[in-house]
Amino acid sequence: MAQFILKPTHIPAGDQPKAIVALVAGLERGERHQTLLGVTGSGKTFTAANVIAALQQPTLVIAHNKTLAAQLVQEYREFFPDASVQYFVSYYDYYQPEAYLPHSDTYIEKEAQINEEIERLRHASTQALLTRKDVIIVASVSCIYGLGSPEEYRKVHLELRAGAKKHRAELIRELIGVYFERTTADLTPGTFRALGNSVEIMPTGERVLYRVEFGADTIEALRVIDAVTRQEKATPHSVFLFPAKHYVTPEEERARAIANIRRELKEQLALFERKGKLLEAERLKRRVNYDLAMIREVGYCNGIENYSRHFDGRTSGEPPYTLLDYFPPGFLTIIDESHVTVPQIGGMYAGDRARKDTLVDFGFRLPSAIDNRPLQFEEFAKKVGQVIYTSATPGPYERGKSGKNIVEQVVRPTGLLDPVIDIRPVTSQEVRLTGASTSKSDLRAYPGQVHDAIAEVAKVVARGNRVLITTLTKKMAEDLNDYLKERKIKSAYLHSDVETLERIEILTRLRRGEYDVLVGVNLLREGLDLPEVELVLILDADKEGFLRSEVSLIQTIGRAARNAAGRVILYADQETESLKKAVGETRRRRTLQEEYNKKHGITPTTIIKNIKDITEELRSEHSKAIITLLEVDKDLYKKDSRKFVAAKKREMAAAVKDLNFETAALIRDELAALTGHGKTKTKKR
Repeated sequence: MAQFILKPTHIPAGDQPKAIVALVAGLERGERHQTLLGVTGSGKTFTAANVIAALQQPTLVIAHNKTLAAQLVQEYREFFPDASVQYFVSYYDYYQPEAYLPHSDTYIEKEAQINEEIERLRHASTQALLTRKDVIIVASVSCIYGLGSPEEYRKVHLELRAGAKKHRAELIRELIGVYFERTTADLTPGTFRALGNSVEIMPTGERVLYRVEFGADTIEALRVIDAVTRQEKATPHSVFLFPAKHYVTPEEERARAIANIRRELKEQLALFERKGKLLEAERLKRRVNYDLAMIREVGYCNGIENYSRHFDGRTSGEPPYTLLDYFPPGFLTIIDESHVTVPQIGGMYAGDRARKDTLVDFGFRLPSAIDNRPLQFEEFAKKVGQVIYTSATPGPYERGKSGKNIVEQVVRPTGLLDPVIDIRPVTSQEVRLTGASTSKSDLRAYPGQVHDAIAEVAKVVARGNRVLITTLTKKMAEDLNDYLKERKIKSAYLHSDVETLERIEILTRLRRGEYDVLVGVNLLREGLDLPEVELVLILDADKEGFLRSEVSLIQTIGRAARNAAGRVILYADQETESLKKAVGETRRRRTLQEEYNKKHGITPTTIIKNIKDITEELRSEHSKAIITLLEVDKDLYKKDSRKFVAAKKREMAAAVKDLNFETAALIRDELAALTGHGKTKTKKR
């Protein structure tokens, strides 16, 4: 029986059938690297889902940010409703890594705010990999960072069975031994409480309670209880509990690790003394001895991951265990938006190493802390098996590795074409029309990019459509926005200083027609789905660099590919190499799309998409009510603050469970405003 059963939401169309066949054939031939070159709006995720269904192997999908990863989780869950599709990203809401700044003699202590729900989802990911085969993990680059040994994590689990001989006190000792914490308050993942002849446990990977009811010396019953409603959901014969932390070390291994840490400490102290670094030696001795005392007494200390090499039994320089080690052999890796994600994976190690070297040199950490690190790119490449890169603009790495195994998905299922491109001068001048004769009448006068752009905007707005304008700087975006407003054009600007929720609201208002023009910088590239946009204007398109590279230009041009009348005007006084390649590639794709449509009798039509879609992915109905009913909430808080806070925390947990992190942030901020608890600040000393 198939492990992955694809829900037939629709039939592959356009270039999708051809791409699916080619990718599956490549996997069956044993190709290590393949690239899916899919244009914007061509359904690359649906193609990848079909490949997973054909291959029937656990799959790792890597995205370059948490938001994109959350969107992909939702899509894969729709495609595979019966499979285990999990979300694995960094569990920090706020993270300040430990560091030392020698020039100012400033030590910055590690400080982090851990998102409890994301930590639960990380455990759900590793547990799914160790117990199921129909697993898709959508991860950020945190998947290449150190994690505990999968073998120890697998071995140190508890199996509880109804009828088994076990005393209540024995279970409590076992739970503490696998890092569960005892509490008398509300349960959170990784905690338990004893109530009379029963013990209630919240496992690390689920939002349910396991109630273990005891007789004289046996487990009489096991019950699964909803954590919010307290309703009984099931009475299983047995349940499994994995450790509450990924770093698990048996008692005998702990003793060996402590001995090795002491040995390394002795060697490093001797080195410091030979170099006359007495301050560094004293600092290191105090830190390590304190950590060892904590490990010996409670089995854990803050920053225990810095000693992971000793606990894992690794040699110096050997890569750490990561999420990749929890996958079985033969798993598939899909790297989404590979032109961004591959360089991101490759850049993690160097920054971490530079910070750790400084900490070691000045006595804040032992040299073995360097081995608590992300994977180097070469190590990552060895740990993954067959890889499919997906991007509209594959980078040189993917192209080089894939060779001839680059599968194009140029024709969209919708029949939509890549936009028509027009190149106009930045400065005021007369330009001869392409292909025209030499007569004076064949010359057209252009007033310069800003005035020409305004004239084009007026035409599009009159037709009821929208315009995107990209600039090189935030200052130019703001100035141009003000200039447009002075001319009674409804516009807004969008750049990195605009908060996430405000960005969502601006995009929604653009789609609704409350704005006609959106001016932005780099944020108008990947991930915007705006079918109302007819025209994209790229100012200073000939300024070679990151914002006007071939990749950036193609991605920006793609923003007009959702509209049947899509056009792009690039303002340039000279033809750069990037400009030439981007325009050439776009026109090549459009030709292929036109030929396909003509052959199959397809007439492109603009995508009709519910305007609520942009915000509904990020806000639920109750979160909107939170904004509009703040005054009511204040009254409710005054009447019964404890009950109110508990209810809001349940709403926040439900929002995070749905990967609706912006809604959860709204509730968190509202609670902070009502209770007077602000955000934690970085500590320096």
